[in-house]
Amino acid sequence: MKKYSYEARDGASNKIVKSSVQAETENAAAKLLIAQGFVPLKIEVKDDKQNIFSRISGRITSKDKIIFTRQLATLIGAGLPLAQSLHTVMEQTQNKRMQDIVQEVASDVEGGKSLSDAFSKHPEIFNKVFVALISAGEASGTMDEALKRIAQQQEKDAAMLSKVKGALTYPAIVLTVIVLVIAFMLIAVVPQVEGLYKDLRKDLPLITQVMVNTANFFISYWWLAIIIVAIAGYFLAQYLKTDSGIKTKDQFKLNVPLFKGMFRKLYMARFTRTGQTLLSTGVPMLDMLRITSDSVNNVIISAGIKRAADKVKGGKALSASIKNEEYFLIMVPQMIKIGEQSGKVDEMMGKCAQIYEDELDEEIKAISTAIEPVLMVVLGIVAMGMVGAILFPIYNLVSGINV
Repeated sequence: MKKYSYEARDGASNKIVKSSVQAETENAAAKLLIAQGFVPLKIEVKDDKQNIFSRISGRITSKDKIIFTRQLATLIGAGLPLAQSLHTVMEQTQNKRMQDIVQEVASDVEGGKSLSDAFSKHPEIFNKVFVALISAGEASGTMDEALKRIAQQQEKDAAMLSKVKGALTYPAIVLTVIVLVIAFMLIAVVPQVEGLYKDLRKDLPLITQVMVNTANFFISYWWLAIIIVAIAGYFLAQYLKTDSGIKTKDQFKLNVPLFKGMFRKLYMARFTRTGQTLLSTGVPMLDMLRITSDSVNNVIISAGIKRAADKVKGGKALSASIKNEEYFLIMVPQMIKIGEQSGKVDEMMGKCAQIYEDELDEEIKAISTAIEPVLMVVLGIVAMGMVGAILFPIYNLVSGINV
């Protein structure tokens, strides 16, 4: 389908409207506008050069999606027609790529598709949880409530990820600084020490000689080092895209020292929060498990959810199905069991999610506190190594001259 920009007169308000629509031909676009109560004045193929650039360079953030969802929920809740709500939100959206996607969604809705089907055409932006909640909202007639739940889900996911990234940022920055300091010393300082020893016709100490050889290699063959790093990075990136690589990466997250508790609580919070959101909107249990297994973003946890889904399909309770799964924290089946007994599984999953979200905050604070002395020890070892390799030889030279 092509995208056409148009200028038309609204038959109801007699106002001039400018927007765009998707259709096979210009005549099809005109018929679509007439069916919507517009009188077409001008229709032309829209130039997609800017759109292509936006698709390549633009990035839709979590904030963009949250704002879009909140605004759409407000407009639909106020009683505006769906197509008009989508066009209004599109006009208020700052992100160009998001505008294009909302325009496509609006065009599909105007063409007779359901909102959930229109969203499902853009899985990179609207995931399975989003589409499932929209579908449930359409079936129950509570679209505005479904959109509010989606926005709440997005906000909590974004908050959790932000906290986890924050916990990992500090050590990454410190380690980067350490590497840069080492590189500076190797390139700028060590060669001067070597020159000093040559002038005095003295042999370098072993540790200093090792650093000199390392510095000479990087100075002479820096291009080779860059090529090796680039090739290694490329093959690592390709490996991490394979099933084996993804499994290795996700397994590492669940077992890496110091951070494993944080990751496990993150995935449990994501599973229970998503499950609570889906169940409370009316999504059936098996569909909830299928969707959460896709959205939890860890293949190890996902496999556990799928095994639990098979057991639930066979008639077993969800709490009993996940009880023996290795990476499911003990509180999850316990809280779900209470929910099964009281008939409020969604409510108990929500409470469980809240507990793990709060514990995640404490876990991140504990990691931040624990990692500082570890990094200080690493920094101290590096400093001692540099002192041993540079200052001690100079001290020995001076002592020898005094003698």
